[in-house]
Amino acid sequence: MTATRFSARLAERTRASHSDSEGAAFMRDLMQGRGTKSDYAALSAQHWFIYDALEAGATGLAADAEAAPFLHPELTRLPALERDLEHLFGSQWRRAITPLPTTEAYAQRIREVSGWPAGFIAHHYTRYLGDLSGGQFIARLMSRHFGFERRGVEFYAFDDIDDLDAFKNTYRRALDDAPWNDVERERMIDETLIAYRFNSDLFVDLLRQKQAAA
Repeated sequence: MTATRFSARLAERTRASHSDSEGAAFMRDLMQGRGTKSDYAALSAQHWFIYDALEAGATGLAADAEAAPFLHPELTRLPALERDLEHLFGSQWRRAITPLPTTEAYAQRIREVSGWPAGFIAHHYTRYLGDLSGGQFIARLMSRHFGFERRGVEFYAFDDIDDLDAFKNTYRRALDDAPWNDVERERMIDETLIAYRFNSDLFVDLLRQKQAAA
């Protein structure tokens, strides 16, 4: 019997958590056209703190043999995200954004695991594979709802990747080939579940923020 590839096992073990994250009320309203441009801007603002931690961690692990196969420069999101934030908030966007409690905890967790390659890749996988997959659908819907042409959804535009599906398959093969034993793979799956929980909790925070401002 052929052993299940680790990438497939990881996807299966985290499928329910992924669905919980996608189904959060804040995100559901945004996707279905009941959210506002301000809601989308609020989400984008929180992304900045998360990706600032992620991309700092990637820089620190660039020479690590375990992490390097995943750390493609084509994935870098901060420059595009900052252009989106300037479009959404204006030139003083840095003064306009602050992290929510879950975002602070999420970014801190990423920083904490940045010395543990498998744990860091759990967060890297959760964010970037999501951006390459469902993120493309999000970008199309946000463009439709709010009239974005490029600025505003440039975060989701991976201009340096010619074939997103092929790239994702390469990433999954790197997961399959990673030199992790069974114990380390289980720990990586557990950390991926933590990452999904942070994403779900962030949507709850965003909804509370919106309701408090109403």
